[in-house]
Amino acid sequence: MNFNLSKIPLRTPQPRNFGITMISDRGLNLAETENMLSVAASHIDMVKLAFGTAMVTPLLREKIQIYKTHNIPVFFGGLLFEAFIIRNQFGDYIKMLDDFEITFTEVSDGDINITHEKKCDYIRTLAARGTVISEIGSQDKDKVKVTPPYKWIELMKAELDAGSRYVIAEAKETGNEGLYRNNGEVREGLVQEILTKIPFEKIIWEAPEKDQQLYFIKLLGCNANLGNILPKEIIPLEAMRLGLRGDSFDFFLNDAESGRSF
Repeated sequence: MNFNLSKIPLRTPQPRNFGITMISDRGLNLAETENMLSVAASHIDMVKLAFGTAMVTPLLREKIQIYKTHNIPVFFGGLLFEAFIIRNQFGDYIKMLDDFEITFTEVSDGDINITHEKKCDYIRTLAARGTVISEIGSQDKDKVKVTPPYKWIELMKAELDAGSRYVIAEAKETGNEGLYRNNGEVREGLVQEILTKIPFEKIIWEAPEKDQQLYFIKLLGCNANLGNILPKEIIPLEAMRLGLRGDSFDFFLNDAESGRSF
């Protein structure tokens, strides 16, 4: 903090178990990565190299090392995991993770069709070598049939039991699928029901849009876990978490110590 101000909510200290900001790196170059970290490293808890960008990002090892120098875990997007799985190259995927010394893994099934039992098998295997973050919500990808809340809860529980450290409530990069309606509006009933059964500390809510971030901060407090945050939004998001943005200005004036508000 650059100066003293009363009634600022208490953020969890790094390394955080919750209150996480997970950013989506969609192809930053080395200089951009360094510049971002020079101002935002203390507000970043995880970095996802989005979808399949790791395959085509130049100087990938050097970029990963920059993040490691700042003690920020890096993982490849779930789509890259799926790209290996659909080609029957799971063994190659693990070798690739070992080669790049990546210990965090995202397991998803948004673009492939596998049984949930098989997905949990992958989670168990990868959890034995590091930290797994698994993604829920892929069954909404055709936007024809909405997955009911009880099914989200069932899947989340199974994946946490299989070894996932966190479950991601999916929104896709566009923020208008899975957790959200086509117009980006939060499916509030779904969120409320999930929270009756799954600890909020274990869920990372994909929230690429400002109004989505605002919703979860208002609901859960300054220490909501938020993902798919763009690099340019890291500082604005941290300000929002502290009630230092117009939209969240009055969130914590009466209860500045609250990490959650429901």
